[in-house]
Amino acid sequence: MTVLPEAEWRRAPGLRRIVAALRADGGAVKVVGGAVRDTLLRLAVTDIDLATPLLPLEVTARLEAADVKVIPTGIAHGTVTAIASGERHEITTLRRDVATDGRRATIAFADDWREDAARRDFTINALYADPDSGAVDDWFGGIADLEAGCVRFIGDAATRIAEDHLRILRFYRFAARFGGGQLEAASHAAVVAARQSLKSLSRERVADELLKIVSLPDPRAIAGQMAADGIFAVILPELDDGFAGTLDRLLANEAAAAIDPAPLRRLVALLPADAVPAEQVASRLRLSTRQRKHLGAVAAHRGAPSPARQLAHGIGVEAARDAWLFAANPSDAGAAVAALNGWEVPLLPVKGGDIIARGVTAGPEVARILRAVEAQWVAEDYPDAVRVGAIVDQMIGRSSAPRQ
Repeated sequence: MTVLPEAEWRRAPGLRRIVAALRADGGAVKVVGGAVRDTLLRLAVTDIDLATPLLPLEVTARLEAADVKVIPTGIAHGTVTAIASGERHEITTLRRDVATDGRRATIAFADDWREDAARRDFTINALYADPDSGAVDDWFGGIADLEAGCVRFIGDAATRIAEDHLRILRFYRFAARFGGGQLEAASHAAVVAARQSLKSLSRERVADELLKIVSLPDPRAIAGQMAADGIFAVILPELDDGFAGTLDRLLANEAAAAIDPAPLRRLVALLPADAVPAEQVASRLRLSTRQRKHLGAVAAHRGAPSPARQLAHGIGVEAARDAWLFAANPSDAGAAVAALNGWEVPLLPVKGGDIIARGVTAGPEVARILRAVEAQWVAEDYPDAVRVGAIVDQMIGRSSAPRQ
């Protein structure tokens, strides 16, 4: 039997309190999914999810009796969130599917661990472990698939996809993270055959998964595969023909500047260098107004932007940095990132009242002079108040000069 290696999370006080409460009087609980998978791979574990045959109300009662805070985050589907010793853990009652339509499932609670595992997507995610002994339950060959770098659906791939069409995108993401370079043939054929069913998904779910894919440390190979398989034709028809080269350049610049991946920046790499289609994509994917504006600004200015701080004055520091990370020369990108690190766009140290105090009559001319002063101030890289005063005098002089 496979046993989990020692890991710090297994000794975490919050987890131990939750396990003790759920195991009292013959109760049962196991760690499930990503925490087991990643511990076996000796990767960092951030989320520890638990499964139990106990019903949600019983889970809640036991935890509250142990002075553990419980939030009914998804109680209709058997999930509560427990907070103990500052740690958050999702606890889900064992389930079986009663009916599915590719977008959502009707479930019934169960008491069979294997039945619960069978409703999961991939063999490598259907691993359960005893939180005390570390003994791993593996009914579908997930450990062997982990060792082989194989991402494979449990049972019949087409059936798993029909239960939830988002599994098409999850297949590509997990293959990129854990696959050994070759896509498992039956699973790959099934996702390609079912790609049109992605249209039935909510735009928010598609956006969430797409942004996770592009945020992978190196999404180039899997993005190329998704394009070849016609996946982007369904979910991102605005895909730019030259996205592969753009993505190459962006990843090289991110590495040179020691910048972590950012989902919106990576998404820009897939799109034309044009604000209009970028904002259309953002609207279709139901991104926030802030995200839509950011996506459009970076797309419009990427590759050949204005000097970094001047650009930041117009579109913000974050967007200016992202635009410069598409520069053709990595050293130029690095210099721009360095110029923006820790820097904030300053406020113009002069107001309309200062213009009026110099003898200009209140009205449209004051606003025109302010705009001219600000443009010169930005062009000179934000000089101090003394220089700004000289710029003001210069612009007022131009304003009062006779016009031919």
